Amino acid sequence: MALQAGIVGLPNVGKSTLFNAVSNSAKAQASNYRFCTIDPNVGLVDVPDFRLQKLAELVQPEKVVPTQIEIVDIAGLVKGASKGEGLGNQFLANIRETDAILHVLRCFDDENVIHVDGNVNPIRDKEIIDIELQLKDLDTIEKKISSLSRIIKSGDKDSVKENELALKIKEGLEKGISTRALDFTQEER
Repeated sequence: MALQAGIVGLPNVGKSTLFNAVSNSAKAQASNYRFCTIDPNVGLVDVPDFRLQKLAELVQPEKVVPTQIEIVDIAGLVKGASKGEGLGNQFLANIRETDAILHVLRCFDDENVIHVDGNVNPIRDKEIIDIELQLKDLDTIEKKISSLSRIIKSGDKDSVKENELALKIKEGLEKGISTRALDFTQEER
């Protein structure tokens, strides 16, 4: 299975335009209104690798198939998505299914392209996405801690370690630190 990367950002920042530029699949609609994309668009991107051509010259296979990355054009996220605002729950479920996130920020003014918050501010926009993802992560980790508490009562030692890690993640998220920015020991990784 190919690596799957989700393109995320606020509405009208250029996610579908980027998808159309890099994908060798069907094109996504890119329009100047919120939630133009509702269902995710999925495309493939060939990964260039000069070594592949050299190997093909040596082996001379019938067909040369490059590695591909699957990209997913995900609907725009808005403030409050972690609480179900906009297409929040659907958006966050689509992100959860990906292996990597490509975050698109709008850094240009154009009176013909509306901005969901009325003005362009890439720092604010990045913070909105980060906070919504962290809030959803916090909700997920709290549910995990709750389910682990029942298992721990049975004396399962692995669950105790997993719970300690979950509590560390929860503490970081409550301080506004994303999980990827936390320091983990080799064992915790």
